[in-house]
Amino acid sequence: MRKIAPWLLWIWIIGVIWAAFFYAPLAEGFVGQSSRILFFHVPMAWVSFVAFLAAGAWSIRFLAGGRRVAHDHAASAAVELGLLFCVLATVTGALWARVMWGAFWNWDPRQTSIVLAMIFYAAYLALRSAVEEPETRRRLAAAYAVLGLVVAPFLFFVLPRLTFSLHPDSVVNLRGRIEMESRMRQVLAASSLAFTVLFFWIHRIQVRLKARAERAPLGRTRP
Repeated sequence: MRKIAPWLLWIWIIGVIWAAFFYAPLAEGFVGQSSRILFFHVPMAWVSFVAFLAAGAWSIRFLAGGRRVAHDHAASAAVELGLLFCVLATVTGALWARVMWGAFWNWDPRQTSIVLAMIFYAAYLALRSAVEEPETRRRLAAAYAVLGLVVAPFLFFVLPRLTFSLHPDSVVNLRGRIEMESRMRQVLAASSLAFTVLFFWIHRIQVRLKARAERAPLGRTRP
């Protein structure tokens, strides 16, 4: 089953790509084909949030569960992947903004908040690089990631809603619920689930690589 699962995941992702372009209809009020990028932009932003929450959860396990190195590896890998998906979400969002708003960057609240999230978690990696002693580095990084359990929800969900946003969520969903054609909802849900599974699959590989590097004779680099 482990050998088949990755193939099923890739078939699933290919199906999502096909559905995004040939099954889901275009959204009203969007320029040209621009609404199709949201089937990738939104899941990427969602996965980055999941990754940051997962990093905080694994950090709690590290601090409260005997400080197992595996939990530290899992937390650091989650932050690294979360930043990657955060960058991808920012790039795809900028491409969409260029089509819809005429510029890649508009200092929209959602654009600003995701940049603040990237800065916050880039500081996590900087902290890990700045501390030499392994155990101290792991404890400080874990405490920082736990703080992220408060910071990430604020930056992703609270800060963007404190003021008016050009983002479609603030313009279209005026009645506080998702108002989207059923086929679009299906593709968005399938894409979000696919990207979430992809994150955990890559994360598992990344944790194994970190553990192998630490066990290697020359692997005295920081985990």
